[in-house]
Amino acid sequence: MLLTTPVKAQLKIAENVRAKRIAIELTQEGLAERSGVPLATLRKFEQKGAISLESLIKLLMVTGGVEELIEVLKPAKPAFKSIDDVLKGDGEVTRKRGRRR
Repeated sequence: MLLTTPVKAQLKIAENVRAKRIAIELTQEGLAERSGVPLATLRKFEQKGAISLESLIKLLMVTGGVEELIEVLKPAKPAFKSIDDVLKGDGEVTRKRGRRR
């Protein structure tokens, strides 16, 4: 269960990108110039968290993190490729139980 809202997630992402910008000692103007994202868009993003995906990727290309974003969004590989793989399984059922208090 996710305990964050979309707005909170946007603000946290903006906060993290701002921290990366500061860590590499770039001003908002410098990041806007290097990324090709308009300064007004960058300022709005850092204040409200609102930005397009394309602009976010441009910012991450300068501050770092594009590869990590791509990696995180990769779909998980299925455990089985076909029904035959499922049927070949050892048939052993493993049960999981909660801890006792």
